[in-house]
Amino acid sequence: MSQLPISDASSLPPKPPSPPHPPPATEDDDSQPRKRARVDDGTRELSSEIPPPAASNVPQAQPVLFPIQPLNRFHGASATIKRPREIAHFSYDDVHGYREDESGINYYYRPPIGADLREGFDTFQYYEDKEDPHLDSLLKTLVSKEKREDKKVQTDFVTWRGMMTKIMTVPYDMFAEFEMLATLHDGTIYIHEDFDAKAASRAAENDPPRTNRRPDPNQQSREMMTYWGYKFETLALIPDVPQKVSPEFIENRTKAVVSNYAQHCSIVRTAFGPHGIVLGGEVDGLWHPKSSDPDAPIPWIELKTSEELPPYPHNRDILKFERKLLKFWAQSFLLGVEKVIVGFRSKQGILKVIDVYETVRIPGMVRRGTGCWDGNTCINFAAAFLTHLKQTITGQGVYRVRLRKRGTHIEISKTAEQGTGKILSKEFLDWRSEDKEKETAGDVDNPAAEADPSS
Repeated sequence: MSQLPISDASSLPPKPPSPPHPPPATEDDDSQPRKRARVDDGTRELSSEIPPPAASNVPQAQPVLFPIQPLNRFHGASATIKRPREIAHFSYDDVHGYREDESGINYYYRPPIGADLREGFDTFQYYEDKEDPHLDSLLKTLVSKEKREDKKVQTDFVTWRGMMTKIMTVPYDMFAEFEMLATLHDGTIYIHEDFDAKAASRAAENDPPRTNRRPDPNQQSREMMTYWGYKFETLALIPDVPQKVSPEFIENRTKAVVSNYAQHCSIVRTAFGPHGIVLGGEVDGLWHPKSSDPDAPIPWIELKTSEELPPYPHNRDILKFERKLLKFWAQSFLLGVEKVIVGFRSKQGILKVIDVYETVRIPGMVRRGTGCWDGNTCINFAAAFLTHLKQTITGQGVYRVRLRKRGTHIEISKTAEQGTGKILSKEFLDWRSEDKEKETAGDVDNPAAEADPSS
């Protein structure tokens, strides 16, 4: 489950501290939505429409721009979407070691209302990548699948679910900013997050500018708010169906050490309009066991926490929550997760209410509520941007895909003429090279029949 970032597990305090000054604004800020401010970012807009692709063999002195506004060009019925279908999976074990199995799967079990989400904070075992993971685990699993089935996974894009979530939510996320790296190999564009840029952004968030404002005694630290989400997961998940889990384990899970080392990741094939996509992403657990029918949807769940709404919520309270639902929906929609389970907690971290939302119904709920975002617009925006990306990334090398904070365009610029920038692992490149050699050898061993001389 996506949570606010923290710097390092070793820096977590033994009890919830109050920050010395207010943290920078986040997507949970309850201020009213606003238009993106104009940003003089040193780039040049090529056109109000989708810009033409730059020549792939010429260094791009200026980024190619994809304008976000006006959004009305993305309104209307959504582009054709192919239901996400799992094609592979893998897990991380208790020390975050890769395993190509389902050992990381858990099952939902309703948490006790009134649970203190702060409990156990001092023993929190938090995993954070110290080095760039690239797409390594995702590609490792695809290599295994291709070897096992003797068939190449052909698609237009391969990336993590988190990257597509960022792209899909751009139209309505006023705080969105990202830097991704992309490369074209064997007809497929591979995209991952720029690890160094993300690390720099986290460092800036953890060292906000000082102000003269008095700290809010009710404001919890980022570390504590991150912990609440993982604590809720620990309370809401058990390692097997309830009938196979001991009552003692279920009763004592409130005392369990909270850790995010173990995970389960699903890899799905989907499509936005004409663009095939293979996505990998963590799934929190199952609502009930998988069906024996491989074509049946998998009953995944997504677990989230949110501050409880007041007894008589004002429009701004509802707006704040429905804006959070945008990311909840996008993350779940992309992997085919059927239910989003939200634990509403007090400002002090006490679990008050649990609500279950059907993923497919969330956009309609928002449309009938504040109308602060539209799912079809998000889908159409993503489909149009993928078209733009394919038109721009047409040759070898590495490309940067960037949205500046409150920027008006997504920028695409070429940063290297050759290579893949380690976006693709050596194991994956070696396997694809070996596979291509086999195909070439097969063509030589089985030449096409000679043309009929009478034709």
